[in-house]
Amino acid sequence: MIEPGCNQFVVNGELVDLGDLRYTPAGVARIELKIRHASTQQEAGVQRQVQCEIQALALGSAATQAKGLQLGQRVRAEGFLAQRSLRNTQLVLHIDNITLE
Repeated sequence: MIEPGCNQFVVNGELVDLGDLRYTPAGVARIELKIRHASTQQEAGVQRQVQCEIQALALGSAATQAKGLQLGQRVRAEGFLAQRSLRNTQLVLHIDNITLE
């Protein structure tokens, strides 16, 4: 059962872009990355091939976790979705935890 107001997102995929580890003005570690997902999903009783690339952002300890990863590795990312900024409504996955698959 999903709680009201719940915003949880989990995706498995290949790490295809990994930015440099940077720090916010408050000194919090931050890193941007991109995950490519491909799978077969069931939709309306039919198998469907699904592919997408997901922009993601990791802060704090999640950024430290992500920094140790290599391009091409398969990962599992857990977090929540939010728009990129007040003026840019593109969705970005804010990662709370990222691990190797």
